[in-house]
Amino acid sequence: MGSTRLPGKVLRRLGDRSVLHRVVRAARASGVLDDLVVATTTEAADDAVEAECARIGVACYRGPVDDVLTRFLGVLEGRDADTVLRFTADCPLLDPALVRRVARIFEASGVDYLTTSITRTLPRGLDVEVVRAATLRAIDERATEHHRTHVTSYIYSNPDEFDLIGVTVLPDRSHLRLTLDTEDDWKLIEAIVDRFGDIPISVEGIADWLAEHPELVELNSHVNQKELSQA
Repeated sequence: MGSTRLPGKVLRRLGDRSVLHRVVRAARASGVLDDLVVATTTEAADDAVEAECARIGVACYRGPVDDVLTRFLGVLEGRDADTVLRFTADCPLLDPALVRRVARIFEASGVDYLTTSITRTLPRGLDVEVVRAATLRAIDERATEHHRTHVTSYIYSNPDEFDLIGVTVLPDRSHLRLTLDTEDDWKLIEAIVDRFGDIPISVEGIADWLAEHPELVELNSHVNQKELSQA
């Protein structure tokens, strides 16, 4: 709830669901998860996130505001998990089929970490990350400052220490911005949901429709993503 550029964004309504609910639904629809947990903060403002989790029937864990890695490790305590998929709650257009595909590649590869964002070809807002639980525990003693906020950034910033691969999905659609961080992002995402309704949408479906509506792509094309060190 404490987003600096768009406070409360995860509980904004898109049709009949909150942004958070759409992310949770898409993650579950991928069919590759044994368990799903929303990891939010201990701030009073995030009582509303915990209440939304109870309403939609998903587990909620609460931890430090800026030390998100510690939050993830707290989720893992008491859970017999060897693989973690990370989704950010401001990506309501997450594609279940893409999640499923990336999870299968990870399982077949045997690596420590896999991401779609090392060489970006997907729209921002549709990325998928998969990491070994043991790898997250291993970086706890090494990750400092912004690496603790971004959870996995220490891993891909130190590729000599880990076995990792990047997945690219062609054609290149990296010019599209489908994450929610500003009011202009909201205008585009709301237009997409108004068009497609209350269903998970494939990356292909979104991209093909937006190719016919370049004026919508322009709505948030000027928005710059924060650098890692700014978080």
